[in-house]
Amino acid sequence: MSRRPFVKFSFATLAVAAFTLLLGCANKSTPAATAQVAQRPATPAAKAPAPALAKPTAPASALALPPAPPARVFPVMLGIDVLEAEGFRAIAGKKIALLTHRAGVNRLGESTINVLRRAPNAKLVALFAPEHGIDGEIKAAVNFGDYRHAPTGLPIYSLYGKNKKPTAATLKGIDAVVIDLQDVGVRSYTFISWMRHALEGCFENGVEAIVLDRPNPLGGWKVDGPLLDTEWMSDVGAFPNMPYVHGLTIAELARMAKFSTSAKSGISDKIRAKGKLTVIPMRGWNRSMQWPETGLRWVQTSPLIPSFEAAVGYAMLGLGTQNNPWRVGKEFPYRSIGYPQKKPDDIIRALEAYKIPGVNFVKRPVKDSAGSIVTYVVVEVSDWAKWNPTELSFYMQKQAAIWSLNPFATLKGADIRTFNVHVGSTAWFNALRREGARIDVPLFVNNWKARSLAYQAQTKRYWMYQ
Repeated sequence: MSRRPFVKFSFATLAVAAFTLLLGCANKSTPAATAQVAQRPATPAAKAPAPALAKPTAPASALALPPAPPARVFPVMLGIDVLEAEGFRAIAGKKIALLTHRAGVNRLGESTINVLRRAPNAKLVALFAPEHGIDGEIKAAVNFGDYRHAPTGLPIYSLYGKNKKPTAATLKGIDAVVIDLQDVGVRSYTFISWMRHALEGCFENGVEAIVLDRPNPLGGWKVDGPLLDTEWMSDVGAFPNMPYVHGLTIAELARMAKFSTSAKSGISDKIRAKGKLTVIPMRGWNRSMQWPETGLRWVQTSPLIPSFEAAVGYAMLGLGTQNNPWRVGKEFPYRSIGYPQKKPDDIIRALEAYKIPGVNFVKRPVKDSAGSIVTYVVVEVSDWAKWNPTELSFYMQKQAAIWSLNPFATLKGADIRTFNVHVGSTAWFNALRREGARIDVPLFVNNWKARSLAYQAQTKRYWMYQ
């Protein structure tokens, strides 16, 4: 993983920046009696001595240096940053394991693995890996076994193979499992499912779970799309009755998994009752923030989500390409779309006719690997306030039924299950199979919007930010 270059500061600049970070990034949290989520003031940084300067060998004017660049002030401190600022208090005296991935870094881009290894009063003894592995290089839906982390020699226990959650054997001698995973705010993105699996494994075996919070890239106000029918719960939908765009941070989801009923968490009440959860909130984040406003550099979360724009596109186009001829382009991951035998103008004309709020369709020419010019239709969010993230996907499915004689009517067996575990709505699937091109998309979109807002109201009790 890349790291940000070190920058030299004058001591005065460093002191001002530290003071600003410690005081300016504070944010309100909602405490829970047993979740240990109350924010504590950060431990003040020790005052470093001013560096000794060499005696000048020429007139001062000849040695004048440009002023030091200002220290970068991050609007948001991640959970891992807060943990370190508090002197690693939550893991003091503990042997810990870490569930993380490529995007598990602090605000400077340093791996959480390395941050925890330098904790003076705790010992990192093992790693757990979700889908795509620790380094994010394994393709989607590809199982893998245990292996060793070459840079550190630590064992990596796969949670995307024979085991989905930590077992008694892999947790032996471990006091706490730290979880640091970057979600994209979408139900079918599997890292929130593996966070829930990890909680369940810890709760079953009497091991504390410590969740380091991270931003929801889409912010905390967007909730949208079909709610997951319980019959379609799976690894791409581990939280029952959740809208496709859920509007929560990963630590808020952890609080819901611990403190709600099994109808919301997917974990039995008996197991939840005996589990111990600690969450480390962020500082400086609020629900109105989209990722660019955090000041943080995006780290690729999986092979097809290399950017914030791709994360937005995943929420918007992922379901539209499910089990039908629509495809997303590699040059603009989850932002460009194509359809067999249809030209860009055909696609734009068809989708613009639906008057979908908050989106634009534009043509973008690029060179392919052979040097030929290929034109893609790229979807852009033109009005964030009016944008309903999943709405376009269901018009894409309707258009597929027009252009391809309803491909959903002929789905069978495993394909039916694949469609439904992602979309999550039996009512939509049955109507789509039955009505095809005549399906009333606004009827479903409006119903989902009302139910999503009700879900948001019900889950506010787990919020840690406003």
